[in-house]
Amino acid sequence: MLIHPWDAPHADAEWQQWLAVRDFGTLVVNGPDGEPPYAQPLHFLYDAERGEVLTHLARPHPMWAALSAHPDVVLSVVDDYVYVPGPWQADPDVPAEHGTPTSFYAAVQLRCRAHVVDDPAEKAALLNRQVGHFQPEGGTAEVAVGEVPFDRLLSGLRGVRLEVTGVRAKFKYGGRRSAEVQDSIAVRLAERAGPRDAAARAHMLRRRVG
Repeated sequence: MLIHPWDAPHADAEWQQWLAVRDFGTLVVNGPDGEPPYAQPLHFLYDAERGEVLTHLARPHPMWAALSAHPDVVLSVVDDYVYVPGPWQADPDVPAEHGTPTSFYAAVQLRCRAHVVDDPAEKAALLNRQVGHFQPEGGTAEVAVGEVPFDRLLSGLRGVRLEVTGVRAKFKYGGRRSAEVQDSIAVRLAERAGPRDAAARAHMLRRRVG
């Protein structure tokens, strides 16, 4: 991922706060023997204090052999993306049709070392933490070894603990454009009011310098 200086986070807190309220992304693992990479969309639980990500996959998943051979992986999370028409980006002194279309988006890529969790008790604890995150209101029985209703399902799953070893983050929201152009884009995003337009507009205005 190319990160220009004007798209880089202003501080670690920026990407950390953004990621703290997101829990769906794509796990990318190198394919074995020169095969294409595996890319698996999934829910995850990011634990900032421990510097780790928790998730799980079905035991028959074809990714396991690749994960064993190549435990260094990337978890990619992208959100708040919008399409910006070319005329919106044109400077005031050039024809509108000379403006360059682009995308605005926020992205965090966590570089991780994967650790497979197969111990039944550890798997149960991992699954319970995930359910507790996504379903804090409860309503689902706890996973426990040897107890119904989920003990019989434990053998069909494998847990994954991703130890975070590096972070690349990007907030691409017209940071190199003039204040005048950014103001114009902000107005147009508000007028269009499409999916994620409000979030993109907020990022652009928040990140303005000066």
